[in-house]
Amino acid sequence: QVQLVESGGGLVQAGGSLRLSCAASGRTVSSYRMGWFRQAPGKAREFVARISKSGGSTYYADFVKGRFTISRDNAKNTVYLQMNSLKPEDTAVYYCAATYAISNVGNSYDYWGQGTQVTVSS
Repeated sequence: QVQLVESGGGLVQAGGSLRLSCAASGRTVSSYRMGWFRQAPGKAREFVARISKSGGSTYYADFVKGRFTISRDNAKNTVYLQMNSLKPEDTAVYYCAATYAISNVGNSYDYWGQGTQVTVSS
């Protein structure tokens, strides 16, 4: 079992950047494929990005391609989401999650953090 804690959210102006971190404890994060999801008020949770166990393979939702980068440092038991060129529509609670599966579907993820709020002002 792994526990996940996100940090790094906040308020930023459109065009700005933030880096989210997801720190894992318990079982080592290198055992899992990791993903980032987000949920805006009144909207369904949506997939943002995922990364393989080694970090050698990544996959992104179309709406973040070229702007967001997912990475991981297994030695630090941490996964990151670098977010650049932020837009007001990126405003949401961002969650990291862990899975054994190769999936963009939230239900395939077994462990979730509590989320971190990202607000992008126009």
